This record gives sequence, structure tokens and C-alpha cells, in this order.
Amino acid sequence: MASSLTTFTDEARIALDTLSGRAAGLFSPTLRLGVTGLSRAGKTVFISALVHNLIHGGRLPLFEAQKSGRIARAFLEEQPDDAVPRFQYEDHVAALVNDRVWPDSTRAISELRLTIEYESASGWNRLFSAGKLSVDIVDYPGEWLLDLPLLGKSFADFSREAVDLAALPVRSDLSQAWRELACAVDPDADADEMTARRLAESFAAYLKACKLDERALSTLPPGRFLMPGDLEGSPALTFAPLTRLSERRRAGSLQAMMERRYEAYKTHVVKPFFREHITRLDRQIVLIDAMQALNAGPAAMADLERAVTEILSCFRPGRGNFVTDLFSRRIDRILVAATKADQLHHESHDRLQAIVRRLADRAVARANFRGADVDVVAMAAVRSTREGTVKQGRETLPVIIGTPLTDEKINGETFDGKTETAIFPGDLPEKVDVVFDLPGPRLEDTEPAIRFVRFRPPKLERTAEGVTLSLPHIRLDRAVQFLIGDHLA
Repeated sequence: MASSLTTFTDEARIALDTLSGRAAGLFSPTLRLGVTGLSRAGKTVFISALVHNLIHGGRLPLFEAQKSGRIARAFLEEQPDDAVPRFQYEDHVAALVNDRVWPDSTRAISELRLTIEYESASGWNRLFSAGKLSVDIVDYPGEWLLDLPLLGKSFADFSREAVDLAALPVRSDLSQAWRELACAVDPDADADEMTARRLAESFAAYLKACKLDERALSTLPPGRFLMPGDLEGSPALTFAPLTRLSERRRAGSLQAMMERRYEAYKTHVVKPFFREHITRLDRQIVLIDAMQALNAGPAAMADLERAVTEILSCFRPGRGNFVTDLFSRRIDRILVAATKADQLHHESHDRLQAIVRRLADRAVARANFRGADVDVVAMAAVRSTREGTVKQGRETLPVIIGTPLTDEKINGETFDGKTETAIFPGDLPEKVDVVFDLPGPRLEDTEPAIRFVRFRPPKLERTAEGVTLSLPHIRLDRAVQFLIGDHLA
């Protein structure tokens, strides 16, 4: 699908940008790593933990270059893109380590350059390589990726799909106010700013309600309605799909206004994001909070599968050759990571990974990946729990131990955010299809049999010299090895 998102002019600009970047990279090798995921999937935590462990020599046994002692040092440098906000690594690490709170979620694009000085494992490579790699980490909301398919859809297509989604059983009650308002509007009536504003606000309120924990839905374009940034209140965000469309659109009508603003949104918001950021990536990690969707039930899991499919179809995957790589970047490795594995006992990690493998495999099967390597991992970039066992009668149960966030609830108990607790999180089902299959048409029939609790970041121990130990994790080293390990060989 990505090939349909640009014009010939766009491709020419992309080629010039790529050629310029390749020329600079001859003297200073760089790798652009995209980090995305839907809100609260853990993008900020992943980047902070990755950088913190590399800079401070954290325990990363599966990261071969560090395990073999070939990394001399890793450090932060000034980022190359002056127009992109810097990822505030220092603030996020302070929140994790000092305050034991999770840092604020990604609301817009940000960037950070991490430079690694290393010794190649190959004597031949040591002759021709400077032993230095800059990793430009680009952090961006997954919700914005879900806008990219809009580039190939008309306003009528967008409206029909939005109406169909809104009528689904898991969404119908949340969308009722917007649908009633839209049905009462005459698309042929004269364009009116207040009517457009009421429709846009009602549609945005419905999308935001879908994001709440009770539903945990994922396919919610337009993404900027959830994260407007500096566009809040602009005409480009003051539109909404219409439930009734006139076959012959009249100039100056409400439908004409909505269609014009929809096209402006694609031209001035969606397309520049794709051209200036997505087409410049070399590697990509997609973080998925499957735990939140599992809490909400099969309808949320089915919606998450739809979102992952659309996200993966927006990339430019594959492998090029020396000539084509001069003018076009391709993402040759994509890692799909199920985050927050620390909310489960390790005995269920394989099942969590199997669930996300099902999500990714279907998405890959529907997209043309042209040779890109795709892998799946269950991980926790920052591990907030430890494991133990408790006796319950004659039975010994595996539990996780940590400090649940304030107001988290399980089995009628509400936690205060201060007390450490041992929790039996339950077991994920052995059969993957169970978490996707809807047992009945009514929403109340889809309530899950398992619940997961969110925990505060861990309290880090200090050495005798007062040095804080690196952030603990689950399989962060495996993720790092897959994403950048071959460039340090």
C-alpha cells in the first residue's frame, strides 16, 4: 500500500533527500531507527531504557557486541534534524529512576542521536570501518501511522468506513451521540462553522472514549483527533465523516466543506509526515500493548489486529541493492514487540509471544514485505516486578511481586500506589484463537476471564559507591541485537 501514498513529485523529493543522507553517511555511518506503537504501548520507556543500558553498560547478554566486550562507549550527540523536537531522555530517566513514575506518553515526533564506538569482530572490517555508528532514534505516535491509509481514500470512502466501524457492537453505544447528530445534518445545507465544529467535537469525543481501558480499541483514525498538537482548533481538524452523503455535492454546502478540509488534512498533515519521516527509516520496532487489549476482551483484540495490519502495511519494507539504496530507503528489519511482559509470570511469556505472532503473521501475509526480516518478541523494556511463589492450600502458585499503580483494581481490591503486593496474574490460554474469537454478539458476553495490573517502576538498588544500577528488563537485549546488532559486527 505504501507505493500508493506518494506522487511522482513526492518520490523525486524522497530520492534527493535519500541521496543527500547517503552522501553524509559515507563519512559518518548512521542508522535511522523508527519506534512506534499505539498510545501507552511503552515507546518512551523503550527508548529511555535502550539508551540508559547502552550508555551505562547495562546487562544485555544477548547483545553480542557488548557481550564480547567490543563496545568502547556509547554516548548522546546533537541530533541532525533541527526542526524535530529532541527526545527528552534525561527527563524521562529521572521520572523512572528518581520519582518511580512512568514518563509522559508520546504526543508528537521526537528524535535522539545515540553514537556507539566499537571494534568490529572482523579483521577485514576493522581495516575499512571507523568503528563508529550513529543511531538516530525517531519516536512517533502509532495513531499517526493509522492515518496513512487515508491518502488512498476519498471523503466518501472515509465516511462509509467510519460509519461501519461506529456501528459495531463494541462501539455503537460510544458513537451514538455522534451518529444521531450526523444523521440530523443535511449535507446539502449551507456550510456552517458551528455545525462543523459540533460534528468534529462529537466525533473526537467518540474516538477518545474508544481509547479508554474498558474498550481499549486501536483503529481510530484520524490520529490527530486524539493527539492534535499545535493543530488543535485549526480548520484541518474541524471536520468529521458524514452518515448521509449527497450524490451531487453542491459548492458551498456542508459536505463540500467537510470534503475540502479532509483533503487539506491529507495534504498538509498526513503526506508530509509520511514523506519526511517514514520514508527515511532503515529499521523499525512496533510496540504493542496486548495486555490492555486482553483485559478488554476479544473485540479489542480483533480491533488491535486490524490496527497492526494497517500499521505494517504503511512501511516501505524490503532489501535493495547498492544502486537503489542511493535513492530510496527500505526498512529491512521490523520487530513487533509485545510490551509489559513483566505483568505476567515467565511461564506465560511464550503464550503472549504466540498471540502477537498471530497478529503480526496475518499482517505480514496481507502486505508485500519483499524480503524484509520480521521478528516477534515478548519483552519489558523496564521490568517493574519480580517473580515468586505463594502457598494457597495445597497448591503453589507462581506470582509476580511489585507495587501496583494507584487505583489499580483486581478482585475488588483497590491499590494505593505504595504497597508492594504479590499477585497471581492468571494464565494466558494455550490456544491463541480463544482471545480473538467473539463468543456472542452482545458486549457483556465478551468480558475477559483474566485481568492484568499495572505496576510502578522498580526501586533501583545502588552499589556501595552510590552508583545506581541500570534499569532491569526482559529481553531488551534480544530486541537491541535484532535491530542494530548486524551493524556492529
